[in-house]
This record gives sequence, C-alpha cells and structure tokens, in this order.
Amino acid sequence: MHLRLISWFFIILNFMEYIGSQNASRGRRQRRMHPNVSQGCQGGCATCSDYNGCLSCKPRLFFVLERIGMKQIGVCLSSCPSGYYGTRYPDINKCTKCKADCDTCFNKNFCTKCKSGFYLHLGKCLDNCPEGLEANNHTMECVNIVHCEVSEWNPWSPCTKKGKTCGFKRGTETRVREIMQHPSAKGNLCPPTNETRKCTVQRKKCQKGERGKKGRERKRKKPNKGESKEAIPDSKGLESSKETPEQRENKQQQKKRKVQDKQQKSGIEVTLAEGLTSVSQRIQPTPCRRRYL
Repeated sequence: MHLRLISWFFIILNFMEYIGSQNASRGRRQRRMHPNVSQGCQGGCATCSDYNGCLSCKPRLFFVLERIGMKQIGVCLSSCPSGYYGTRYPDINKCTKCKADCDTCFNKNFCTKCKSGFYLHLGKCLDNCPEGLEANNHTMECVNIVHCEVSEWNPWSPCTKKGKTCGFKRGTETRVREIMQHPSAKGNLCPPTNETRKCTVQRKKCQKGERGKKGRERKRKKPNKGESKEAIPDSKGLESSKETPEQRENKQQQKKRKVQDKQQKSGIEVTLAEGLTSVSQRIQPTPCRRRYL
C-alpha cells in the first residue's frame, strides 16, 4: 500500500511539472512574437504594441491599418473611414479598402460614390453612361433623360391694337401656356409658349379715357367748332405785329409796283395781238397768172 501511494505521488508531481513547462513555453513564444505587448491600451484597443499600435480591438469596433510613411499602425474605430467598407467576422471586425475608382462603397461590389471622372450607375463607376441615360455633372450619376413638358393653352386674349380694345376693326389676339418640366441636357427642347394671330371685331367708338394721351393731345390741338381759324395764332401774324409802319408802307408800295408791271405786260400783249390781226387783214393773196408763149 505504501509503495502504491508513493508511486501515485511521484506521478502527480511529474504531471504538474509538465503543465508548468508548457505554460512557460507559451509565454516565451508570445514574448518573442510581441515583445512590447501591453494589456492596458487606449483608444479602443484590446491589445496593442508600442511599435505597431493596436493589435486587436474591443467588441463592436473595426480594426484598420493606417499608413504613416513606410510604417503601418493599427487603429480601432467605431466606423470605417471614407474609401473603406466594414466586414464583421467572429474573431475580428475589419475595414477593407474600396476599389480604385470608388470613393465610398457599401461592400466590395457596390459603390455609393465614384471618384472624379467617373459616373455612378447601379453601384458601379463608369467612364460613360449607357445608352438611354445621360451624365449629371452635379451628382456625378447616370440619370434618365428628361424631356420638356408644357401645359394646355390658355384662352385667347381680347382682340387689341396698340394696347387698345376700341376704335379699330382689325387687330391681334394672343394665348400662352406654361412650362411644367424643363428639359435636361439631352432632352427635347420646349415648344413655343405663346401664339399670336390676327382678329377682326365690330368697330366701336372709344369711351372717354380709352383714347390715351395721344387722343387728348389731338383734342387740345384741334380748334372748337365755334372758334374761327383767325383765333389760332399764326407765325405770319406774329411777324406782322413786330413790323414798323415804315416797313409796312414799303411792302404796300412793292405790291403796287408788281400790280402795275402785270398790267403793263398784259397791255403790251393786247396791242401786239391787235397789230398782228390788222397786218394779216391788209395782206391779201394775189391769184397766179398763166403766161402763154
């Protein structure tokens, strides 16, 4: 019995020594791999290194490598930065970089925003939009082509001429319509939004106040029926009122001379006519006589 107890005692001691040696070897391996591993890390790191930064993150945080020059440092973030998308695994949550032409993405195959020079269409970044679509340079997306849309025509306006609705027989009338949807760059242009056509109406006299300023000015210029034309001042009358008595006498003498000259000319013409008639009466044609040999 004593020998059995002693043998069991030595077996237990050897087993304990073996377990201790295994734990020691593991610790040495971890120290060789991460000589500066620390358990008291900051910034959401579960384990970290003085040289490499975070080595693992706390739950629900994403692990991402940031490049600083030639060196990469691990960082733990609550969400992935622009240009990366997050993937959750059982042991680690990791941020993976998007494609080269993608600025932000949802996963590896679905982009949400493209880099400059590319247009987004169904989660992909394209150089040119497919047929039937056009590029929107503001949102950098491929969108549907939009054509112009207009409303129905409004009723025709009253027949007018020079802004008046009376005092004429032939005029013009117009109608308009509104643009409901402006076209895009490749869309169909809008048709005309106004039309004008000729119209005829029954002539009617304009009432007071409808003629406008021109009619009022014409009324002022025209004399009344009871007034004579002499009441309107004339430029000649104004000039005559400024003349002196001597100038008036000279003008009257000039008029008399003109009348006398006309009378003398007419008298000379009468005498000439009488002389010609008398001469024609005196001269009588002589009959021709035949000579006989």
